[in-house]
Amino acid sequence: MRKICKVLTGAVSAGVIALLALILYAQYTLPDNLYVAQGEEVYIDSRLSLVSIGKRDIPVKMDLAVEDNAGNSYRLNLKLFESVPIKQVQVQVVPRNMVVPGGVPFGIKMFTEGVMVVGMSDIQNGTENLNPAKSAGIKIGDILLSINNEKLARNEDVAKCISSCEGNEVKISLSRDGREMDIYLQPVKSEFDEGYKAGIWVRDSSAGIGTMTYYNPETLGFAGLGHAICDVDTGDIMPLSTGEIVDVNITGANAGHSGRPGELKGSFVGITPIGTLKKNTEYGIYGFLNIADLAADPVPMALKQEIQPGPATILSTISGNKPQSFDIEIEKVNYSDTSSTKNMVIKIVDKNLLATTGGIVQGMSGSPIIQDGKLVGAVTHVFVNDPTRGYGIFAENMNKQLNSVETDRKSA
Repeated sequence: MRKICKVLTGAVSAGVIALLALILYAQYTLPDNLYVAQGEEVYIDSRLSLVSIGKRDIPVKMDLAVEDNAGNSYRLNLKLFESVPIKQVQVQVVPRNMVVPGGVPFGIKMFTEGVMVVGMSDIQNGTENLNPAKSAGIKIGDILLSINNEKLARNEDVAKCISSCEGNEVKISLSRDGREMDIYLQPVKSEFDEGYKAGIWVRDSSAGIGTMTYYNPETLGFAGLGHAICDVDTGDIMPLSTGEIVDVNITGANAGHSGRPGELKGSFVGITPIGTLKKNTEYGIYGFLNIADLAADPVPMALKQEIQPGPATILSTISGNKPQSFDIEIEKVNYSDTSSTKNMVIKIVDKNLLATTGGIVQGMSGSPIIQDGKLVGAVTHVFVNDPTRGYGIFAENMNKQLNSVETDRKSA
């Protein structure tokens, strides 16, 4: 009898520990904030693969609530097995967004706000190798805004200001991690050309190819890439001053392999921009189209709790300028608020796409992900060691950024 009690006590303890672990996992993976479309029920299917009374894939359930008016908000209790409290979430009622999915490639031309420091080099001066920028405290990744109150917009502006200082100390205003500061730099005369130098390499622009995710048919605001445009040397987000997008013709692709990401090959078509850039963020690039197909059929934008692991499609262009639909599998959905851009793990299963590109390649970033007739997100990153798989961002996260851009335009 004592042995049986020990066994039962051990089983109960193990069950309690397992339940506590499950509760902690659910608390971590489930979001603190949710949006719900007006007039619709709140429901989360977390796919925790719980096992209870012979049933599998028992979802997380919550008290159901229906709100008719956008702008309302309320708190909601999430429960496991319809009885075990997990956490409270804040629910915001919003209108259902209708957007036009993209999948078309575009060329990106952007100039930075100021110039970015991407490297440093010593200046030969007599028997010494000096680096004025490093001595002054300038760091790679800094954004130089002005020299002696002369604004910097192009690489040439830096050389012009330094060379004209006649050896005198100059005041440089810069931005570092979002904080502006002034430093003082003493230029050095180079033995090579007798000109004064600062000892830095700077960059003022970037160009490349990406994919449009969607646009708002009412405002012509668009979203693309799903990740930021970063400097190739520093990895820092390039601060946007001005920019535009142009048409692109995709001419081919270098297929990706394990350890070597592939890329789409293409060329800019014409010089007339099809849109202007307004924002470069970790969530992608945003702006306004000059023209759009207003006859295109919009689709609903999914809220993150509506996205489930399972079959889906992406719209992407791997030849010419017309997008095609390709089959994928959404393997994992991260509903928590801890990740801004890596919200889904996706796998390419379309045989035609795999045969052409090997999976996800550079230039496909921003390709819209469609599930159950809704826009759920965009392709963002490829797994370097497995090009058939990669990350996706929630459309909901991208739309917050586009809303900000549209609001700024209205208030301007």
